[in-house]
Amino acid sequence: MNLQHVRFPGPLLELMAAGADAVRQVPPAFPLTATVAVNPYLGQTGMDRADAALLLARTSGARLARPRTELRAMIGDGRIMPEELARAAANLGMTPEKLRIAADAPAASVAPLPTIADLAREADGIDWPDFLTQRIGLWAASHYDRGQAFWPAHEAPPFAAWRAFASRDLSPGLFGLPGIATHAASLSDDPRIAFAMACEALELPPEAGPLYFHRLLMTLEGWAQFARGRVWLAERDGETSGDAFAFLVIRLTWEAMLLRARPDLSAAWASARAAYADPPAPGRDLAVDLALQEAADCSAEARLAATFDAPPPRPARETRPAIQAAFCIDVRSETFRRAMETADPDVQTIGFAGFFGLAVAHRPAASDLTEARGPILLSPGAQARSTRGETAEIAARIRARTVRAWGRFKMATVSAFAFVEAAGPIYVGKLIRDGLGLGADAPPPPPPHLDLDPPGRVAAAAAILRAMSLTDGFAPLVLIAGHGAHVTNAPFASALQCGACGGHAGDVNARLLAGLLNNAQVRAGLRDEGIAIPDETRFVAGLHDTVSDEVTLFDAPPDADLTRLRGLLGRAAILARTERARRLPRARNPESLSARGRDWAEIRPEWGLAGCHAFIAAPRAATSGRDLGGRVFLHEYDRHADRDDATLTTILTAPVVVASWIALQYHGSALSPDQFGAGDKLLHNVTGGIGVIEGSAGHLRAGLPWQSVHDGEALRHEPERLMVAIAAPTDAISGVLDAHPQVRDLFDNGWLSLAALDDAGKVVARYERGTWLARAPRALAA
Repeated sequence: MNLQHVRFPGPLLELMAAGADAVRQVPPAFPLTATVAVNPYLGQTGMDRADAALLLARTSGARLARPRTELRAMIGDGRIMPEELARAAANLGMTPEKLRIAADAPAASVAPLPTIADLAREADGIDWPDFLTQRIGLWAASHYDRGQAFWPAHEAPPFAAWRAFASRDLSPGLFGLPGIATHAASLSDDPRIAFAMACEALELPPEAGPLYFHRLLMTLEGWAQFARGRVWLAERDGETSGDAFAFLVIRLTWEAMLLRARPDLSAAWASARAAYADPPAPGRDLAVDLALQEAADCSAEARLAATFDAPPPRPARETRPAIQAAFCIDVRSETFRRAMETADPDVQTIGFAGFFGLAVAHRPAASDLTEARGPILLSPGAQARSTRGETAEIAARIRARTVRAWGRFKMATVSAFAFVEAAGPIYVGKLIRDGLGLGADAPPPPPPHLDLDPPGRVAAAAAILRAMSLTDGFAPLVLIAGHGAHVTNAPFASALQCGACGGHAGDVNARLLAGLLNNAQVRAGLRDEGIAIPDETRFVAGLHDTVSDEVTLFDAPPDADLTRLRGLLGRAAILARTERARRLPRARNPESLSARGRDWAEIRPEWGLAGCHAFIAAPRAATSGRDLGGRVFLHEYDRHADRDDATLTTILTAPVVVASWIALQYHGSALSPDQFGAGDKLLHNVTGGIGVIEGSAGHLRAGLPWQSVHDGEALRHEPERLMVAIAAPTDAISGVLDAHPQVRDLFDNGWLSLAALDDAGKVVARYERGTWLARAPRALAA
C-alpha cells in the first residue's frame, strides 16, 4: 500500500508525535562486542531531576534516590553533613529536625501505572507481562542475531518480520488467548497503520499517549534500549531508523490484542487510561527521598572540595622531566599514575581521553570487520588498518575461517553429539589449562596505519597536542598508554575496556598517535604550527592492563631509556596492585590480581569504574601527590595555553559528557538494577551475540551486572552525583555552557555538579542553576 498520500486525523498525528517522543525517552544500548557506558537517564536530562524521578517511577519503578534506610544511616554517621541536611530541608520548606523525622518514617513507593498486561495478571494471576516478554524476546533474538544462530535472521523490516513470526506463533492459543495469530496475520506490514489500528482499538486519547507509550517501551527493557541504540547511531551518522518505533508498535499491538481477547478488562483499562491522561500528583515521600539524596550528594562534593584546600603535596615541576606518560582519563589510571610518580619523581603523567584524539574506523589484520575506535558520540573521522603482509594475511584468514568452521561444526544440531563422543576427551587438557588460567597469551597484532594525507596528519597532531596541553617541555621519552582489560569468559568484557575507544582496548589509538608524533614530516609541519618537538624526543606506545596493572610496550627496541621505563612500570605495577588488592574480594595478595583475568570463573576480575565520583580538568600539579583513591577522572588542562577556550569547549562537550554517561550508568545500575542493570552474571546467557538474558529466556539486560557494583555484602559503587571541577575562570565556563545548552542541562537540572578551581587547584566557586557562588575553605570533622 502506498501511504504517501494517506492523511491521518489530527489526534492520531498527536499520538504519533507522542510515540516519537517516547522513543527519545529511552536510553540507547549497544551490542556486547562494543559495549560502552550509557546514561540511563539520557532521555530525561532536559528535565529537572525531581521531575525525572517521578516520570521514571510511573513508567518503570526506577529510583533516583537511595533507599531511605541507607539515607538515615548516612545522617547518623555524619556522611550527610548537618549543613547540607539543613540546606535540603530549607528547599522543602522544612526544618532540619522535621526532615530527620521524615527520614525515620517508612517511605511509600510510587508504583508504575498499569498496562493491559498488568491488568490481566491482576485479574487471573497469570504472568502475562512475562509471557509477552518471552514472545517478543524470542522473535527479537532471532531477528537481530549477529551470527550466533545457524539460521539466518529475517531480512524484512522489524515490524513486518514480527508480524510474520506472530502469525505463526501458536503459543498464545495454548495459554488461553485464541485468535492472536489470525489477528496478527491481518495486520498491515506498515507499522504506522498498525499503530493507528491499535490506538483506535484502545480508544487512546492524545493526552494519554506520552506516558503510556513510555511505559510500554520500559516494559521491553533491554530490547527497547537496543532498538533505541540503532536509532541513536543512525541519527549520529545522519541517517534514520524505525527500529525503536517498530518495537513500540509491537508492544502496543499486543495490548490491543489482549484487550480484544479479554473484554472483561475494559473497565479497568478505562480507569488506567484516565490515569495516563491525568496522572496523580506525587506524594511527599518522593520529595523527601530526593532532598535526602541531594544532601548526600552535596556532602560528598564538599568533602572532595575540602581535600584541595591544603596546598599540593608536591610543588609544581620546574625542570624538564625524564619521562612523560600520557594515560586515559579513566579513573583506573589515577591509581597507576600516582604509583608511577611515587616510584620515580622524575616522571610527569598526563591525562587525556584514551582514544587520544583519533576517532578511527579500524580494520584489524586478516579481518573484514571494522571497529569504531573512538567515543560513541563521534562518527569515526579517519580510517586505520593493520596488515601482516600478503602471505601472512592469507594464512591468517585461512586459519580464522578454519576456526570458525570448526566451532560451528561443534555446535551444529546434527554434529554436536557425535563431536562430544569422538573428540570430547581431547578437550580435557584444554579445559584444565583454561580453568587454571594457564593458556598462552596471543602475540601483539601488527602496527596500525592511519589513512590520512600529510596535511591531515599535521592538523590532527597539532589539535591533539593542544588538547593535551602538551605543546612544549617535551621529555626525551614520552609514553602514550592506552588501556584494556585482559579477561576470560566474560560477556561484558568490552564494558571493562576503554569507553573512549568505543568499548575496545586503547592499543590501536596509542600506537597510531605514537607513530604520528614520531614521523619526521609531521614534526616539520608541527614546527610551522608553533609546536617544536625536540629531535631527541621519542614517543612509544603502551597498553595498561587494568586487571594486572602490567604495561605492554609496542614497537620499542631496547635501549637505556626504555630499560628505565620498563623498570619504572614494573615498580609502579607493584604499588598499584598492592592498593587495588585491598579493594577486591578474595584478592589473596597483590600478585594474585594477574591471574584473575585468566580465571574463567572469576566474576570480579576488577572493579572497572565503580566508585567514580569526580572529573577534574586541571594541570597535574594541582592533583599530583593527592590520593584520590582511583575514583576521579583526571584530564590535563592548562587554561593559560588555551586558545579562545577551544580546549575548554572540547573538554565540556566531549570528555565530561562521556564521564557523565559512565557515572550515571553506574548510578542507575546500583540504584535501579531491575530497570537499568544487567542482572546476575551467574545466570547470564548470551543471546543473538548482542546481549545477555538471565536464564533461558526473558528480557535483554542492559547496563552493568550486579557483581560490577556490589561485592555480595554492600555496594562498591557509591551512587553519588559526579562532580566536575575545572581550573578555569567562571565566565569562560559559563560561555561554553551558554553555547551548548544540552551540556548546561546536565548541571542546571541536577544530574552533575560543577565547580571552578583556581591555579592552585582549590575549589573557589560552585555553579547552581546559572549562578556561581563563591566558596570559602571549610574544615571537615575528623
